[in-house]
Amino acid sequence: MRLTDTAIRGAKPDTKTRKLFDGGGLYLEVAPSGGKWWRYKYRFGGKEKRLSLGVYPDVSLKDARERHGEARKLLANGTDPSQHRKAEKAATAALTSNSFEIIAREWHGKHTPTWTEKHAETVIRRLELNIFPWLGKLPAAEITAPQLLEALRRIEARGALETAHRVLSICGQVFRYAIATGRAERDPSGDLRGALPPVKPKHFAAKTDPKEIGPMLRAIDAYKGTTIVRCALRLAPLVFVRPGELRHAEWADFDLDAREWRFLVTKTQTPHIVPLSTQALEILEELRPVTGRGKYLFPSNRSAKRPISDNTILAALRRMDIGKDEMTGHGFRAMARTILDEVLGFRPDYIEHQLAHAVRDPNGRAHNRTAHLEDRHTMMQTWCDYLTELKCRRNHFGITTVK
Repeated sequence: MRLTDTAIRGAKPDTKTRKLFDGGGLYLEVAPSGGKWWRYKYRFGGKEKRLSLGVYPDVSLKDARERHGEARKLLANGTDPSQHRKAEKAATAALTSNSFEIIAREWHGKHTPTWTEKHAETVIRRLELNIFPWLGKLPAAEITAPQLLEALRRIEARGALETAHRVLSICGQVFRYAIATGRAERDPSGDLRGALPPVKPKHFAAKTDPKEIGPMLRAIDAYKGTTIVRCALRLAPLVFVRPGELRHAEWADFDLDAREWRFLVTKTQTPHIVPLSTQALEILEELRPVTGRGKYLFPSNRSAKRPISDNTILAALRRMDIGKDEMTGHGFRAMARTILDEVLGFRPDYIEHQLAHAVRDPNGRAHNRTAHLEDRHTMMQTWCDYLTELKCRRNHFGITTVK
């Protein structure tokens, strides 16, 4: 007699396991604990075998009969249902381990130790927001160029074209890693060369006319904000490092006796040296009683464990009525590059070294961080003396001006 839902619900556990048969090898196993499992008993290759079909009531009587029917069809075609299930699980596991997201996170983990914390976070967030929701579960080997382009078009549609290009580059690195580890055969990102509109280069606003630099420096000196922000503003043009490097400056990297600041360049993770002028040292001595016991030169007001935000300098410039089309934190670098070359006449390779740009000799070797260090000390002091002169020039009426 075949089972009914009423009979199954009313089946009580006993001291030993009970079996309630439905026919064709399908039965319900009732454990002493009260659990109920669907089983299929069959013979294959002369051996008796059993296949689990699920737990009641998650798998109803109707569902169990359907699964039982599928297993019997496999058996009739000469396939062992148990081995078939193992093969399906193995295939699913293989697809999961070879999915784009799994490979991307593995690639990211391999590179994270060589990246800055911020860069590592930016890379994975770009993937999490823009790629994983649509392509993350797909096997990397099966992703096509049109599928990848469709995901990139979503980024482009919201006006983030530069991000779309960066995400494409990241995906290319992931695909190449998948190829190297035997989980893909080709990189579809290469087929998308030219598929995205080119990014128009952005130029950071900067003051490069000496007549405009003096008033700006005087405005910075007159800034009424906190000591931390005021010192950051005053130090920025003297050292002209990248804004992120200034924000993350740590006291441990400064040797005031040697008049040097040594750190790793965030963009390339290469060592760099900034010679410190007399003017820069004066600012550091002013700042040291305020933040010298902590990690950062310019800690955040909210927590000394992190530096000021990337918007702090920009916001301060805006409060001084210096618009974003006039000057940015990055603009101090362009200002120094222009004046050091066109006005003060320093060698371009000295300037490029000080900007932490890659500079190679005629044999193609990159110079190390100590290249021309003595000359760069001289250059940095000359630069800061020139800025001081711009601030202090006055005409015969006693009005501060610039020739």
